[in-house]
Formats: sequence, C-alpha cells, structure tokens
Amino acid sequence: MPVGGPQPLPLISSLGRAALATTRALADVRTWLPEVMPLMRRLGVDSIPIALFLAVFTGLVLALLAQYMFTGAVPLYFVGTLVTKAVLMELGPVLTGMALAGRVGANVAAQLGTMRVTEQVDALETLSYNPHAYLVVPRVVAATLMFPVVTALAECVGVLSGLATTVLLLDVSGAEFAKGARLFYQPLDAWYGLVKSASFGAAVALFGAGQGLGTRGGAEGVGRATTRAVVLGAMAILVLDAFWAVVLL
Repeated sequence: MPVGGPQPLPLISSLGRAALATTRALADVRTWLPEVMPLMRRLGVDSIPIALFLAVFTGLVLALLAQYMFTGAVPLYFVGTLVTKAVLMELGPVLTGMALAGRVGANVAAQLGTMRVTEQVDALETLSYNPHAYLVVPRVVAATLMFPVVTALAECVGVLSGLATTVLLLDVSGAEFAKGARLFYQPLDAWYGLVKSASFGAAVALFGAGQGLGTRGGAEGVGRATTRAVVLGAMAILVLDAFWAVVLL
C-alpha cells in the first residue's frame, strides 16, 4: 500500500471482510467475553484523564466565544444555551472521539500488529483459537461500551467548565447560565451524543484491529498500520458524525 494513504476500494473491501469476520465471531461468546472487562479498563478508564482535560478547555473556550458573539445583541444567559448544546451534541462526542481515536486506535493497531509480525496470531490459529473472537471482538465491544461512558463524563466536565468560566470571568450568574441551558433543552440533546460516541468506539476499534491484523513488514509495518488506524479512525468519526446528523436531527 502506498505511503501516501490507503486506496479507497481495497480499504472498503478489507473493512467489509473484517466486519463480516467480527460479526461471525460474536457467536463465540466463551472466547471473547472474559477479555472484555480488562479491555474496558485499558481502552476506556485509562482514557478518562485526556478526555476530561479536553473537556475543561472546550467548555472554557465555548463560554468565552459565546460572550464575544453575544455582546450587545443577545442576552448573556444564552451562553448557557450555546455551551450546553454544543458540548452535549457535538463538541463533547467528536473531540472525545478524536482523542480516543489516537489513543485507542493506535493501541489496538500496535498491539495486534506486533502480534501479527511476531507470529503470535498464527500461534493462536494453531491452537484452534479464532483470532477475531479472541482479539477483535472484545476490543470492539469494550470500545463500543466505554466510549459513551468517557464521553458522558467529558460532557459533564465541559458544561461545568463553561459554567465556571461564565460565573468567574463573564459576570453572569449561575442561575442565568442554568436558565439558558434549560431554555432549549430537549431529551435528544442527552442521548444523541452518546449514540454517536458508541458508533465512534466501534469504528475506531474495528479500524485499529483490521489494520493491526493486516500488518506486514516487521516493525516498520507496525508503524504504518498504527498511523493508518489513527487516520482512518478519525475519518470514520467525521463520516459517522455527519451520518447521525442526517438520520437523527
């Protein structure tokens, strides 16, 4: 595959094969289920600090930007509306997904790629283990379950950061911020971002696993596969973000 990037048709074909093999491997519950909990900690819980770090500055910048846009034209309690809507529906899920695409996608691709080039995957096949059931399915399941959890925490921190910024720097009371947050709130605001983040997790883990298992060429190949996994995971997040906007909004 050229260094400049993945070829579209072979990429779609390989992704389809990986997704089909993973779907078939779901039936082998006894193989993948014991692996899920440790991976939920490694891929999800260990990713919380970076997600919360991003959320703090996302809420801060949104509040300052809202104050800049609304000055003299719109009541400042609408800062609460903008911060809450943007964090819950768009920036929280997407920015968290992008951060986790780097961390989780790279982790999955590098680990499985190393196992591939050191023939550990071949050893699993020799021992009658299905590599997709043992290696891919638990990672996809763990990422699908944990991305919404990490995103929910990031959204809470982002909104609280926006509230703190509004109260401390913009001379707007917490009650006014809450008034703006409640003004246009709908139940869709809460679960829309979580649905998106679950699909982001599945896509990131699937791309990472597919690139990892397809690794060739030793250590250099592992590096290429890891880079492609991160790039493809980020692209998948943007495509899925647009897809859910068309379907659900």
